[in-house]
Amino acid sequence: MTVRVRLGAGLARLSVAPLKSVQLAEGATVRDLFARLAEDEPDLAPALRSVLPVVAGAHVTRDHHLVSGEEVALLLPVSGG
Repeated sequence: MTVRVRLGAGLARLSVAPLKSVQLAEGATVRDLFARLAEDEPDLAPALRSVLPVVAGAHVTRDHHLVSGEEVALLLPVSGG
């Protein structure tokens, strides 16, 4: 299956492209997606530990099962005061 990945600004600078299409096995989870991204782009691997995955406007866990055609936005958490 194919999912689209949209990298937030903080992550996009670590990648070759801010929007990617990633091939995964049927039934893959967000955790599987992160493993594939880390394998394909090792510069992203350290940042993926703290990334917030968002699907259809809602935060999802790493155990969320992905569906072909879904778009996953990956955002870095923001702190401040």
